[in-house]
Amino acid sequence: MPGLARTDDRTFVAAMQDMNVAILNPVFLTVFTAPLIAFVVAAVTGPSRVWVIAAGVLYLAMFVITVAGNIPLNDALLAVGATQDAAALETARQAFEGPWNRLHLIRTVAVVASFGCCLGAISVA
Repeated sequence: MPGLARTDDRTFVAAMQDMNVAILNPVFLTVFTAPLIAFVVAAVTGPSRVWVIAAGVLYLAMFVITVAGNIPLNDALLAVGATQDAAALETARQAFEGPWNRLHLIRTVAVVASFGCCLGAISVA
């Protein structure tokens, strides 16, 4: 998001709206949700249960943050529409950018830690 942070409000809002619409597709939703199923299967059948459970919990945290935090922010930004009102765009960006970036940082840390736990599971197996 550093590149978008340097844009004007109109460009920022339009770009985020376009990205949030484009990401809603079957491929993304499959890639986003399939690991949850894989974690459950591995935790039940694998020798590295503790690592796999930790990885699953961290991935689930990322999932919950996305669904409960980032997606509602995306939806609120979409609701602004394609307005040309500079004040409305500025207000929408201010309500979106900071909270979205904070949540994104937290979910990024969670998913990287989940990946680290997956590596731990591989090393034990």
